[in-house]
Amino acid sequence: MKAEEIDGKLQALSINGEQLSPILPEGIKNYLIDIDGTICDDIPNEEPERMVTAGVYPDALVTLNKWYDEGHIIYFFTSRTEAHRAVTEAWLQNHGFKYHGMLMGKPRGGNYHWIDNHLVKATRYNGKFTDLVDKEVTIQVFDDEEHQG
Repeated sequence: MKAEEIDGKLQALSINGEQLSPILPEGIKNYLIDIDGTICDDIPNEEPERMVTAGVYPDALVTLNKWYDEGHIIYFFTSRTEAHRAVTEAWLQNHGFKYHGMLMGKPRGGNYHWIDNHLVKATRYNGKFTDLVDKEVTIQVFDDEEHQG
């Protein structure tokens, strides 16, 4: 699927006659997937020679390709740099990953807290890719209640 096809899935959104950022149809997700330690061996940027021979996590390959085939958007969001793009794309192709694009230069160090005006869901990879399940958890959010001065 090319960028034009993704754009074709987007639905216009407006409130009170003002155009807002478009949204995907219900049931279609934008997946942002880390690479190192999530779909393959965890390799630091300081050892790029190991990226060529990184071991693939088979359950990641099967699950991500299934999501792609179901019509979801798959982007890799990695701390690898632009200098690592060619070796990373070759590795993904050699292992048969289906995806739409890759965003390089994710901040390193973990402990991410994403703030966005669209719904954001996060799933921590903990050693196994499976279908996602519903689970109730406590999250941090902005206090958007009315306050009196």
